[in-house]
Amino acid sequence: METKSAQDIEAADYENASNQSASDTDSAEKQQRVRALVWKQDLRIVPLSAGIYLLCYLDRSNIGNAKVLNSSTGNDLLTETNMTNYEYTIALMVFLIAYALFEVPSNYFLKKLKPSRWIAFLMFSWGAITTGLGGSQNYATVTVLRFLLGVFEAGLFPGLVFYLTFWYKNSERSMRVAIILASATLAGAFGGAIAYAVGHMNGTRGLSAWRWLFILEGIPSCASAALVFFFLPDYPETAHWLFPEEKELAKERLRVDGSKGDSASMTWADAKVTLTDWRLYAHYTIYFGISTPFSSLSLFTPSITAGLGYSDLRAQLMTVPPYAVAYVVTVSVACSADYFNARALHSAIFSLVGAVGFLASAVLPADAYLSRYGCLIVACSGSFACIPPLLGWLSSNVETTAAASLAIAMNVSFGAPGQIVGVWIYKANEAKRGYPTGHWTNAGLLLFVCVGCLVLRFYYTWLNKSRGVGRVEEKLFAY
Repeated sequence: METKSAQDIEAADYENASNQSASDTDSAEKQQRVRALVWKQDLRIVPLSAGIYLLCYLDRSNIGNAKVLNSSTGNDLLTETNMTNYEYTIALMVFLIAYALFEVPSNYFLKKLKPSRWIAFLMFSWGAITTGLGGSQNYATVTVLRFLLGVFEAGLFPGLVFYLTFWYKNSERSMRVAIILASATLAGAFGGAIAYAVGHMNGTRGLSAWRWLFILEGIPSCASAALVFFFLPDYPETAHWLFPEEKELAKERLRVDGSKGDSASMTWADAKVTLTDWRLYAHYTIYFGISTPFSSLSLFTPSITAGLGYSDLRAQLMTVPPYAVAYVVTVSVACSADYFNARALHSAIFSLVGAVGFLASAVLPADAYLSRYGCLIVACSGSFACIPPLLGWLSSNVETTAAASLAIAMNVSFGAPGQIVGVWIYKANEAKRGYPTGHWTNAGLLLFVCVGCLVLRFYYTWLNKSRGVGRVEEKLFAY
């Protein structure tokens, strides 16, 4: 048998080292191209999507500001429309009923008609309805318009979450969803500041300030619909601002864990598989738990701050700090969840933080205004921060474009009953006692979310270990 000379061995080692070096160089170059591509996508998609949701959230939640705006002079929404607190709650609830009914159909049309067209249509519609609320004269008009507002706003948030699956990998979505969702906290902050400013327009041109609030916050949504129609990119495959090699790279990146713009629309067979995947219902149930705090904070933060010793316009202004802090916390938590690829634990931890904030608010004396205001900030931060990892976790555990479309919409639809609960728990007759029913209910549901995340995480860990024996080719569940 012929032996290799020292020169042959050295030559082989040199060749292997050269090949390894070339491979490392190629890998580094590809990573650099991927980073450049993702940044290019971010600049086009994330700011616009966040702006869309900010306007949506402003138009949804401004009724909470209108309820107490200039109430000391009798120029608030309830007084001028002769609505009772009970009728006001019904008007809030019908929005959520419509929201639940139209989320799933909306995601179907988003894929069928292209994201830019469908979202622009929704945006113009809800902007026009919000502006129309400024002309409401009675309970019936407010209720009908709030129902229609729910119809057109229903598709936006699940639509945006689904839309991101066309552009980003599982590990990249939580942070982007967080930035979009965090724009809701910015809307809460801006909404309070805007209401404070608009409150000084009371009586301008014969209109009360709450009417101006609806008009001035509805018009930007209508105007921005044109920008969305022309500038929101649909899919990587059709983006004119991507070079051919970038389109190929985008397609390759999302081959395993992304949705495809050129995939077929959902069929009944696709829907049946997703509807009978009982594992997903655990995600939906957990999301139900977070929906009540999300809803109640969105609609009743002005009322809660009014019950903390702040009155009239100052109550509007004091809604700004809780939302501003929540914005920073929400984005930071989502970045951490993506970095450590640990969405379940992040949601569990911050739902517990939110629960502690609500529990403290419930047990503190009603006149401990400063302490309870600090608890409101903690509760708001924890409640909002645990949502983006939950949504990223769900989308990471569905395997097809059709499944992602339906599962995301169903997830948010399951949250709608929780949001309906949220409109009833902050009772007007408990204002002087510090709204104990609302705080205890939110605390209990957030503890449920915390436990649910941990249990589902352990279940996925067990499933992955089971799949690891003899079936390593199967995709493992993310947690």
